[in-house]
Amino acid sequence: MNILAIGAHFDDVELGCGGALARHARQGDNVYVFVATISGFANQYNQEVRSNETALAEARNAMEILGVKELFCGNFKTLEVEFVDVLNIEILKIMREKKIDQVYAHWTGDIHHDHQAVAKASLHSCRHVPRLLMYRSNWYHSTLEFRGNFYVDITQSWEIKERAIRAHATEMDRTGEKWISFFKNEAENAGQRIGVPMAEVFELVKFLN
Repeated sequence: MNILAIGAHFDDVELGCGGALARHARQGDNVYVFVATISGFANQYNQEVRSNETALAEARNAMEILGVKELFCGNFKTLEVEFVDVLNIEILKIMREKKIDQVYAHWTGDIHHDHQAVAKASLHSCRHVPRLLMYRSNWYHSTLEFRGNFYVDITQSWEIKERAIRAHATEMDRTGEKWISFFKNEAENAGQRIGVPMAEVFELVKFLN
């Protein structure tokens, strides 16, 4: 099976569906990742927090840890992604070239501007893909409800997911252990609902056999 995970920034797919991707890779599926932005960014004082070059190097390391077969990178700047044909076409090309069977994409209710744009593009460009699941990759509140109704047991792949997250050293320096503790807690809570130690939960758009 050919799997595509779509993210706005380097680290989004690791946080949102890294456990599922590692599980797919372990099972022998072909796992591909598309990230829309070059992912470098500055703080509110225009001081560089992460360069584009560092972001890419960290992402490649994370992809290797997860077992991703190929990483595709877009050229949008961080916080400047829009729902436009350029983005749609990039996703469509990957879909057709790699004959994708299942997609993991941002949740459409996410309040992050880039995440919203990429989510819309994913729904549009992947409309003919038989399986599509939406993930959350942050803890921000939204006026919409994330309807988590599809679970993946990541008990055997949590350690791989954590290592992939930690591969983003600049983000770990900036946030400390917050991302790890939050997503580990989420995985344990999701696992408890389905009777396993750890799980990732997604909002199901479609899942055809």
